[in-house]
Parts: sequence; structure tokens; C-alpha cells
Amino acid sequence: MGPSGGGKTSLLNALAGQVPETKGMRLQGNIRVNGQPRGTAAYKQAYVQQEDMFYAQLTVRETLNMAAALRLPRSMSSAEKEAAADALIRRLGLTGSADTPVGDAKKRGLSGGEKKRLSIGCELLGNPVLLFLDEPTSGLDSFAAEKVMQTLKGLAEEGCTVVCSIHQPRSSIFAMFDDLLILSEGKLLYEGSADGSLRFFEAQGHHMPEHYNPAEFIADIIAVDPSSLAAEQASRKRIEELRAAFAQQAVPRPLMPSASSGAQANAASSTGSEVQCSLPTQAKLLFKRSWRQVSRDKATNIGRAMSNVSSAIIFGGIFWRMGCSQSSIQDRMGLLQVGAINAAMSSLVKCLNVFPKERLIVQRERSKSSYGVAPYFFSKLAAESPIGAAFPLLFASIVYPASRLHPKLSRFAKFCGILTLESFASTSLGLAVGAFAPSTDAALAIGPGVMVLFIVFGGYYVNAGNVPKALRWVPSASLIKHAFEGLCDNEFPGLRFDPKSVDGSGDILQGEQVLQRLGFEESTVTNTLKAQTRILLFNYWVTYCILKAKKPKFQPMQPIAA
Repeated sequence: MGPSGGGKTSLLNALAGQVPETKGMRLQGNIRVNGQPRGTAAYKQAYVQQEDMFYAQLTVRETLNMAAALRLPRSMSSAEKEAAADALIRRLGLTGSADTPVGDAKKRGLSGGEKKRLSIGCELLGNPVLLFLDEPTSGLDSFAAEKVMQTLKGLAEEGCTVVCSIHQPRSSIFAMFDDLLILSEGKLLYEGSADGSLRFFEAQGHHMPEHYNPAEFIADIIAVDPSSLAAEQASRKRIEELRAAFAQQAVPRPLMPSASSGAQANAASSTGSEVQCSLPTQAKLLFKRSWRQVSRDKATNIGRAMSNVSSAIIFGGIFWRMGCSQSSIQDRMGLLQVGAINAAMSSLVKCLNVFPKERLIVQRERSKSSYGVAPYFFSKLAAESPIGAAFPLLFASIVYPASRLHPKLSRFAKFCGILTLESFASTSLGLAVGAFAPSTDAALAIGPGVMVLFIVFGGYYVNAGNVPKALRWVPSASLIKHAFEGLCDNEFPGLRFDPKSVDGSGDILQGEQVLQRLGFEESTVTNTLKAQTRILLFNYWVTYCILKAKKPKFQPMQPIAA
């Protein structure tokens, strides 16, 4: 217990082996379990961090079933794992909300207390003998906080060692504590029984008034008062006096012989983190989760559908029933260009936040070796692709007949194929940027910037022959350029235009002449599809490598010689 910034989370991270690896930092210390030296992987432990992280579209039951399937031993059948999850739902008092979606800021779901108990449940599936929790009551109302702490007290009484940090609990919660460690500004002020803490402060001249919350009393004593320079100096002096007083009287507490032997038994029977599922099982489970998350996100899917329908109606209206006049040549090129841009941008924006949004969840699960990056990545692609393909097809089915592009059905099929593959390529670019970017905001800044560059060199605004040598790689990488080129190769061959336009200058009579002026005379639809596939596979490879490199790494603890 201690004030904000006192070092509670830092201590828990160190004990749980969850200090992020930082260049130039050194972590030193000795960890002992019941007096015996132990590495952090020598016994089963779990860590419930302060932020509750879940997939919003999944229910409580689905979340726990997923955790059970990934973390429980392979020797257990699927039915046994589901039974273990159901038993945990009852144990945590989540029966009434078992089939309720977890929810998030946009989707109503569980309360804060229910989410915290669900977080605890996900960790308990690993059957830990030691459970760390970072401020489990943070952000909860008094009733929800009490329910969470009662759950933890019950776990402790059942034999699980529970270590949690807490800021300023109510008196009924304080009464649940067995042992208390008080920190302030990274300094140890007290460690011992919870009841003994008040006697320690009384011995130092700090007496708690009657009918006062012990936690509030302690918080007032150990806090730094920044209201004035004199108050700050006085409070820091008081904290230093308490630290020195405890350091003088602190002596090692003897351990019961049975406790040490019990710890050795626990350590001997447990192992470090290891993957419990085969790769095919991981892929199956992760695909099911990703598909549920994507398919149930109705707000996003409806929004994307409406965006594509409205764009198709607008563009279909602007380029309504184009004929074969000279002016229709410019119109056709304009429509094909905006079609390529629309397919690319709508797919890109949707996928930019996929990995940043899930990063904390995936890092937490990968740190427990629940699954590898390959099944996660490919299951994500498999779940996103079917829905991603629907939107360019929806756009094409409206804008193509409305604008009266090439009348052959085979040309319409190729039109749909080019836009769909471009959508996949754009999705792959969005995934790569999202995997690389440190946050959603950064991804949303980088992605559109890259796309603007691809639009400029997309073949419509700048002729390929006029691109400076230093930038000639950009058109090759531009998925919009390849899509526009393929759409033109699909649309113009075989078209015949009226010899005279309104202004009397009818110098383009055949569609092949348009391709020649654009510099596309040697290209084909097949080449376009090959180029888009290369971009797609390259972006997938980059994304996979980034995800592989971003596996959570934690600072090793260097022992201190006795």
C-alpha cells in the first residue's frame, strides 16, 4: 500500500518478472519463496495488471473458454476445459453475466467490477500458486471494490498466495489484509502484519483517531504534502524518520518448516511457461475468436457498407451512363482512378488500428506462451478477408452498371477482381503500418500519408515517363497505380469512340490509343494481378517479421551477492 508513484507497480513488475526490457537499465535483486532462492519461473504464478484488456465482442463464457483452451494442459479434453471455465464463472459470481459481451467504450457490456473478476478468472485458469494484482480496485465503486477483494480473500483462504497493490482502501477492505507492506517514494516504511502497522505508527508518535479508516490514516502519514515548501519538507522528513525507524527494528521473520517444504513441492510440480496447444489447434481457436470479433462488430461493418454504397451512388451519379463521346474518355479515367482510390483507402483505414488495438492483449497472451505469432497472424488474415472482400464487390455492383462501363460480363468480373485484390493489398499495407506504429494515432498518421504518395504516382496525375529517377520505385510500390493500370487495361481495349466531340476535336477513336497515351500499352490485367499479389505478399511478410520482433521482452533480474 502507498501513495501514487510510491513504487507499488514497479515492485510488483519486478517480483512477477514483468519489467519491460530497457536498454541501459539493470535490474538487481533476490527473490525467495518461503526463504528458499527461487527463479520467477520455478513456480506457477499469474499477474493481473491494472488495465482490463479483452475482446469487446466476446462474452464472458467465450473469453474464459478461450483462455481455458489455450492454457490448460493438452491432456484435458475440450469438455473438461469448458467445465473448468464454467466452474470458474460460478466461483467468481459471474453466472448472471456469463453470456454478456465484455464490451468497451463504444459497446455496453460488463461493469468495472465484473471485468476485474473476469481478469482474475483468466489468470486463475493457469492454476497459479502465486497471484499478483496491480491495484485491482482502481476505478471501481466501493461495492464493486469490496466484491473483488472478497473474491481475492477467498482465493487466499483456499491456499493461493495473493499479492496485490492498493492505494487507499475502505476500512472493511483493510480488515481483510493478512500482511501489509507500505511504500512511499520507493522506500520501505513498514512490512509485517496489517494489525501491527498501527502499533508501529503509534510507537513513532502517530496515533489514529477513534472511528477512523486505518488506510486513510496511514495514507495521510506517508504522503508528501506539496501545498507549500515547508509542508513538503516536513512530510519528507517524516517519511525518512519512519523508514529509518522500521529499518532499525526490522528482523527476518522465522518460517514454519512445513511452509518451506510446501513451497518446494509447489516448485517441483510446476514448470515455466510452455505452449499447451498444437499449432493447428491454436490456429483454429484464434480464427474462431477473430471471426467472432470481426463479424459481430456491426457498427463498423454497417459503417463500411454505408460508406461504400454512398460512394458508389455518388460516383455512379457523377459518371451516370457514360457514352462513347470524346469527353467520356476523361470521365472513364476519372471514374477508374477514384474507384481505385476508394477501394484502397476504405480498406487501409479499417486495418490501421487492428494490431495497435489488440497489441496489449496479444502481448499479454504471448508473454504467457499461449500461442505463437504465426497462428495469430494467419488466423487474423483468414477472419478479416471474407468481410473485407464484400465491400469492393458491393461498390462495384452499383457503380459499374450505373456508369455503363464496358458492357461485357467478363470485363465486369475482372473489374471486381482487380478492386478486390487491391483491397486485400491495401489491407496488408494497413496491417504492416499498424504493426510498425507504436499507437493507433501514429498508425492513422502514417497510413494516409503513404497512401497520398501512392495516389500522386497512381498513373493518372503523373505520367510514368515523367517520374524523377529517384522516385521511380514509388509507382512500382503503388497499389493504386497497379489497380488503375489494370482497370484501364480492362476497360479501354475494344472500345470505339465517336470521331467528333462537342468542340470538334475527335482525335482518339480507339481505346488502345488511350492506353498508349497513359503509357500502359504494354501492360495487361494479368500483370496487374501479379503486381498486386507481390505487394500483398511483401506486406504480409513485413507484418509477420514486425510482429515476430515485437514479442514482449522483460528485464532479467541479476542476483545480488549475499
